[in-house]
Amino acid sequence: MEIFAHVDTWVALLTLTFLEIILGIDNIIFISISANKLPENQVRKATLLGLALAMITRILLLFSVSYLIALKDPFLTIDLEWFHTGLTGQSIILFLGGLFLIYKSTKEIRHKVDTTNDVDVLKTPKVISFTNVIVQIILIDIVFSFDSILTAVGMTNGVEGALTIMVIAVIVSIVIMMIFSKPISLFVNRNPTIQMLALSFLILIGFMLITEGAHLSHTEIFNKSVGTIPKGYLYFAIAFSLGVEMLNLKIRKKK
Repeated sequence: MEIFAHVDTWVALLTLTFLEIILGIDNIIFISISANKLPENQVRKATLLGLALAMITRILLLFSVSYLIALKDPFLTIDLEWFHTGLTGQSIILFLGGLFLIYKSTKEIRHKVDTTNDVDVLKTPKVISFTNVIVQIILIDIVFSFDSILTAVGMTNGVEGALTIMVIAVIVSIVIMMIFSKPISLFVNRNPTIQMLALSFLILIGFMLITEGAHLSHTEIFNKSVGTIPKGYLYFAIAFSLGVEMLNLKIRKKK
């Protein structure tokens, strides 16, 4: 496909796949909590099924969100002395999505700073019904899919073949999590700064979604148009931060 002849496509795909994996860590943990209620011989089956359901949920949400973002005609115009905007389905989704990411990320950061040990949470009593556990996992998947999808939209909005990139990133990330679910969970739990870094990236992406929504609705504040944040800046910030974190991990390992 032509879109894969561009460097931007591969950068967006690799970055998004990495973030999808990191964002999926909590999903893996909560799937593990639910799956551990089953007899030991059914735990792995429930975990893989849970991740497969997570992939299906994300892809369905991708198509629905992509449809909403295609709504570019203004349905409400606000014209004040100091503020002007023309609200569209696209701008509303991006703006609310950005607010959600910022809220969810700051809440998660606070939660991780204030608490706790997932090992104690994982010690749950056994139950018999496989169906009940799968229903719980489906609900968990729906909740955890929202920030994942909004991140994908923020990272690829305006990029050619965005939907294709998002679907591929979701599939690749889920497959990787299926193969390495236990090692990935252990690695992130041993190195919580990785997850904290990803949550910080979400705040950046949330802010970018808000400015993108304002730009697409032609928002003007005090006669100044709201511009977009070039994605190259975001990719550089993520790559640079990850490089620094990898060095820190190496130093800590030696110590």
